[in-house]
Amino acid sequence: MEDMRKPIPVEEAISRVWERRPNGATDDIPITDVDNRRLSDDIFASHSVPSFPKSPYDGFALRSADTTEAGRNHSVSFKVVEHIGAGELPQKQLHEGEATRIMTGAKIPDGADCIAMFEICQTYTDNGQSYMSMTRTMESGQNIIEEGSEVAKGDLLIPRGTMINPGVKAVLATFGYSDVKVSRKPVVGIIATGTELLDVDEDLEPGKIRNSNAYMIASQIKRVGADYRYFGKLEDNLEESYDMVSKALAEVDMLITTGGVSVGDFDFMPAIYDKLEADVLFNKVAMRPGSVTTAAVSGDTLLYGLSGNPSACYVGFELFVRPILQHQLASQKPFLKRIKAVLGTDFPKPNPFTRFVRSYITYHNGSVHALPSGIDKSNVVTSLANADALTVLPGGTRGFKNGDDVEVLLLDDREGQREF
Repeated sequence: MEDMRKPIPVEEAISRVWERRPNGATDDIPITDVDNRRLSDDIFASHSVPSFPKSPYDGFALRSADTTEAGRNHSVSFKVVEHIGAGELPQKQLHEGEATRIMTGAKIPDGADCIAMFEICQTYTDNGQSYMSMTRTMESGQNIIEEGSEVAKGDLLIPRGTMINPGVKAVLATFGYSDVKVSRKPVVGIIATGTELLDVDEDLEPGKIRNSNAYMIASQIKRVGADYRYFGKLEDNLEESYDMVSKALAEVDMLITTGGVSVGDFDFMPAIYDKLEADVLFNKVAMRPGSVTTAAVSGDTLLYGLSGNPSACYVGFELFVRPILQHQLASQKPFLKRIKAVLGTDFPKPNPFTRFVRSYITYHNGSVHALPSGIDKSNVVTSLANADALTVLPGGTRGFKNGDDVEVLLLDDREGQREF
């Protein structure tokens, strides 16, 4: 493990983790259970749609060649030889002067090449035989939905990585996917550190705070689409803490610890990484909040040491953990979507590190405006409640002013983008 904590740029930290990203697994589950899961395979059309030529209207199927003499002052008549509804198959082939009464969605009978809607037809009966007459000419193919006009057999319908919503589910059902291959939800372990932490149901005590990070991280994991296991809090003892981390690593696909990554007397995570002989990818990032964010690899498992400060912990997850989980879930756009915005307040203080300001966005005169969602301190938790974006303020500047053009990362967006 590196002894000196030399901060590296955010982009480099993301790249180091991305290079060690593990691939995800696949589950084959019934279509009834696939909502909000991601497809692990491309979906292809198992048949053409429609799979036969059909009528878009209620009307009469006939031969267009039989209407060439029709006109305003001259009607042509057809013998109605059959009546077919949707789902029924025509039994008779049409010949000269014949028509089939047809309902919307029914298969076009052999011999017919057009559909005349009821509105332009007159019907009558002569000696018990049904007839239809009309005064308009028809063209071949008029009012016919051709086989494969929507989708041809073998066409790519939905690419892998797509989130299954009601529309996607309708497509899966249409093409007979009773069982669907979806990305298996990675299981992320969570361990909290800090003797100052109380459980959420405990009364406050002097010098203590309630453990918000574990609940927050669990929610962020679920928002991505993964599952989590909470292992509890590390003991104030290196050996016992090491045993807990080792046990957790054997049971999860990824492990997140919150707190304990600084250089205080009771910050055990660096020592645990050493004891695990983990490959530390970085242990300091040129960012605010969350500069002490750490990432390591033990075997094939990623470990994240996120800050104990709530906002820093939150930002660290979104930047470094979320893209990896999205990749394991087969997302083709695993990174937070980045858009342009107008800064809605002043940030006059120069900062050598890139700042990620918890923000909310508004729309005004066709522009996106980004404003802080609360106090911009790493230990502040209340600013997270209304945050739907992270405003990116690059380091090495003289500060920023109200009205400056900035970029924001959208937290609630489900589309994402391919690169950071």
